Amino acid sequence: MSLYSKRGVSAQKEEVHAATRNLDKGLYKNAFCKIYPDVLSGDEDWVNIMHADGAGTKSILAYLYWKETGDLSVWKGIAQDAIVMNLDDLLCVGVYDQLIFSSTIDRNKHAIPAEVLEAIITGSQEFFDTMKSFGVNITYMGGETADVGDVVRTIAVNGTMTSRWPKNGLVTNDLIKPGNVIVGLCGYGQANYETEQNSSIASNGLTSARHDILANSYAEAYPESYNNSVDPSVVYIGKHHLTDEVDASYGKTSIGKLLLSPTRTFAPVMKAILEQHFDDVYGLIHCSGGGQTKCLKYLPGNMRVVKDNLFAPPVIFDLIRQSSGADDREMYQVFNMGTRLEIYTNETAADKLISISKSFGVDAQVIGRVEESDKKEVVIHTPGAVVEY
Repeated sequence: MSLYSKRGVSAQKEEVHAATRNLDKGLYKNAFCKIYPDVLSGDEDWVNIMHADGAGTKSILAYLYWKETGDLSVWKGIAQDAIVMNLDDLLCVGVYDQLIFSSTIDRNKHAIPAEVLEAIITGSQEFFDTMKSFGVNITYMGGETADVGDVVRTIAVNGTMTSRWPKNGLVTNDLIKPGNVIVGLCGYGQANYETEQNSSIASNGLTSARHDILANSYAEAYPESYNNSVDPSVVYIGKHHLTDEVDASYGKTSIGKLLLSPTRTFAPVMKAILEQHFDDVYGLIHCSGGGQTKCLKYLPGNMRVVKDNLFAPPVIFDLIRQSSGADDREMYQVFNMGTRLEIYTNETAADKLISISKSFGVDAQVIGRVEESDKKEVVIHTPGAVVEY
């Protein structure tokens, strides 16, 4: 059993998928988000899409960093995480404008004071203002903030994003086929709509990262920060503290900054790509839960996805690997490893899409291709091995 499983989490969420297997898959079963007819107006040419996600256990890292440093600004990053994990999933069905967001914040009032709530709510609005300046309009509808100390030990920050979108503007992944090339968008560096360097950690695999990297002194000082029913042998087994300095490609930073780097949105990039080259976008995959194997769930038939030119994994994933001893199979199945978004397209259009992405300061390159196969499979060329799923 992997460390990830021992901690009560799953990269593939098998039990969740089993519980929902009998639910209606919507109009397009291969689409990245569930899409339904436009029940709000009854217009057959439009659809309704609603998506729910959140910052996950990254909020616990924010809690530890805030307790250790007193830095409230880290909570603004958690607000962005909860929004982007919704927004960038919706990007993958072609939606990039006129969105509605509602937040859900559950807190333990004894651990999380009012100023933390204010930082999260203020951070949400600041992110929406930034997106608006790039033509991505998101209306903040407020939401639910509940004091539920009997349910949560610290805080859970989640949200729901909704859109009404024309059918002829959807990306359903049904056009993915052998012969496609895959343009990957990089998760690290600094986009021209970001205020600091991004580590690419996003908001997946943070339970594993937190326990593998951080020292056991956090378990002793903050017992409210982990599930006490988990085997103690897998709780905070690392050697680092959040304020420890490490060398990144852009200079020195702290482990806390790397782990809490706000999830990058690709909304400005994808708005430009979808407005200018919609017909060349055959499929879109957000490499979130499931990492580089995420695409398996959305392929429209039997085919092989070969990724043999992924971006080099940035330093945060080197730290996680060194701390956990995880092999390539687990690392690439849990984490994005530096490549966060996949665009399935044709060879002729690939350079144009790459150029648009780079104009926003987001590196992009052809990371692989789609081949014929008698089953759905993914082949990943890592720096040290070839791994098949």
